[in-house]
Amino acid sequence: MDQRAPIDRTKPDKGDYELVRDTEDNLLGIYDKPLPCCGCGIGWFCFLLGFIFPLMWYYATILYFGNYYRKDPRERGGLAASAIAALTCTIVVVITIVVILV
Repeated sequence: MDQRAPIDRTKPDKGDYELVRDTEDNLLGIYDKPLPCCGCGIGWFCFLLGFIFPLMWYYATILYFGNYYRKDPRERGGLAASAIAALTCTIVVVITIVVILV
């Protein structure tokens, strides 16, 4: 049988765990801040603006292949959509030029 003294569980044990930071500390996390360009991010902003000014798709494609999304992974979707739009635009322009010249 165990002959030890009863353990008082009302007082926390010292040294088991330590509070690293205050639970009421409201510091913003890295992804809690809003994205630039009206909160939708550079990628989606370039994607939407690309329908008026298609060179914005190519700008976003350069950012995508330059790993700009490593600064904020939330940018990756919009930059990828702009890269796909740039590829589609290029294919359409090439096919149109081939049809006109032939």
